[in-house]
Amino acid sequence: MKRVLTIAGSDSGGGAGIQADLKTITVLGAFGTSVLTALTAQNTLGVQGIHEVPVDFVRQQMDAVLTDIGADAVKTGMLASAALVGEVADGLRRHQTGPLVVDPVMAATSGDSLLARDAVETIKAELIPLAFLVTPNLPEASMLAGFSVSDMAGMKEAARRIFALGPKNVLIKGGHLNDEAADLLYDGREFRVFSCPKIETRNTHGTGCTYSAALAAFLAQGKTVVEAVAEAKAFISRAIRFATPMGSGNGPTNAYAHVANHLEREAVLLELGEALERFLSEPLGRLVPEIRTNFGYALPAASTPDEIAAIPGRVTNRGRRLLCWSEAAFGGSRHVAKVILAAMDFDPSLRSAMAIRHDGEIMRACRELGFNMAVFSRADEPKEVKEREGSSLEWGTRQALRGFKGTPDLVYDEGGPGKEPIVRLLGRTPGEVVDKAMAIGRRLGL
Repeated sequence: MKRVLTIAGSDSGGGAGIQADLKTITVLGAFGTSVLTALTAQNTLGVQGIHEVPVDFVRQQMDAVLTDIGADAVKTGMLASAALVGEVADGLRRHQTGPLVVDPVMAATSGDSLLARDAVETIKAELIPLAFLVTPNLPEASMLAGFSVSDMAGMKEAARRIFALGPKNVLIKGGHLNDEAADLLYDGREFRVFSCPKIETRNTHGTGCTYSAALAAFLAQGKTVVEAVAEAKAFISRAIRFATPMGSGNGPTNAYAHVANHLEREAVLLELGEALERFLSEPLGRLVPEIRTNFGYALPAASTPDEIAAIPGRVTNRGRRLLCWSEAAFGGSRHVAKVILAAMDFDPSLRSAMAIRHDGEIMRACRELGFNMAVFSRADEPKEVKEREGSSLEWGTRQALRGFKGTPDLVYDEGGPGKEPIVRLLGRTPGEVVDKAMAIGRRLGL
C-alpha cells in the first residue's frame, strides 16, 4: 500500500482540508498520514475561526511521519502564513519523499480567506519550486501569475508564468469557467486539456482538496502525470455529481461515490444480462435498425464510457429472431455510453438506454403508448461536433433534453446524410427499457 502525506488544515465540517484528503486517499487504496497546519471552525456556510498550529509543532509532525513511515507522495493544502509555508518547504527539503502536489489554497469555497497576503510570495519562492505538480484554480492562478485569469488563453499564459517558478508541471483548474469545467495541464512543452460538462450544483465544498489528494494518491501509485490528472478529474467529477446535500450552504463533495461505483459493477452486469435474456426471448427483430441495437446500463456514479456496461458487437436479428454473440461488458459500446452519460446529466436516474429502429409505425406506436418523446435534428449539429468522432450522439441527446419537462421515455432523430434515423429508449433500469421495447412490439402485433 502506497503512503500519501497530506499537509493541510483541519475542517470541522469535514468537507475540505485534512478530513477530505484522508477520505480521498483511503478510498483510492492508499495509506494516508497527516500534518496539521491549522484548525478551523467552519461549516457549509463559511469559516468562523482559524487557529494556526505553532510552527515548531508542524516541524515535529513532519519529522515524526517522514522519519518513520515515509511518503510515496505528498500534497500541501492550507498553509495560512508565510512562516508555515517556509517551515513546510524546509521540512520537504530535509526529507526524501515522492512527488509533491502543491494546492495553493488561498480561500474557502465560501470566499473566506485562508492565506495571509504575505504568504503568496513565500509560496512562489519556496514551495512551488519543489513541486512536481501545482494545482491552482482560476483565482489562485491569477494571484500567482499576476493578472486576472478568466479564459483558456489566460490559463495558458498563467501556466507559462507559474511554470517559470520552477515546478515540473502546472495544472490550472477551470471550474470557475462559464461553460465547462476544463482543466489545463502544462509540462513546459505542451498543453493538454481535460474537460467535462459543468455540473450545476452548490455542493462543491472541498473540491480542490479532494482533487489534489486524488492526484497525490495516483502519483504515489506510479501513474504518469497525464494518467493521474485524467483519473483524478473523473474522480472529482463523480464526487461532485453524486454529492449528498448537507448543511445550509455549499455542501461537501462525495468521495464515497468512487467506492459505490466499484461495488455496483457485478450487480450492473447481472441486471443487464437478465434484461438482455428477456429481450432476446421475444420476436422483436422488427425493432433492430440497420446499424443493429446498442443496449447499455451505467453504474450509479458513472462518468466515463468505461463505467457503462453494454453489448460488444451489438444485438442483431434474423427475421423476427434476435441474435447476440457477446455478454455484457464494461466499455462494450461507446455509442450507447455517450447517450446514457448525456441522459444522466439531465436525470442521474436514467442509467439505461437501447437503440431501436425509427419508422412511421414505430413512432406511431410510441405516441399511442403515451411515451414522452424528446427529439433533436442533425441539421442543427455544429461543425465542430460533426468533426469530433463520437460526439454526435452525446450532443444530440443533450440537445433533445435541454429544457425538457418531465421524464423522457425516448430520444429520437430523423437522421441525416449517411445517418440512419434512430430511437433511443431510456429508462432507470435495463428491465424498464426492455418493458418499453416489448410494449412497442405488442402494439405492432409482433
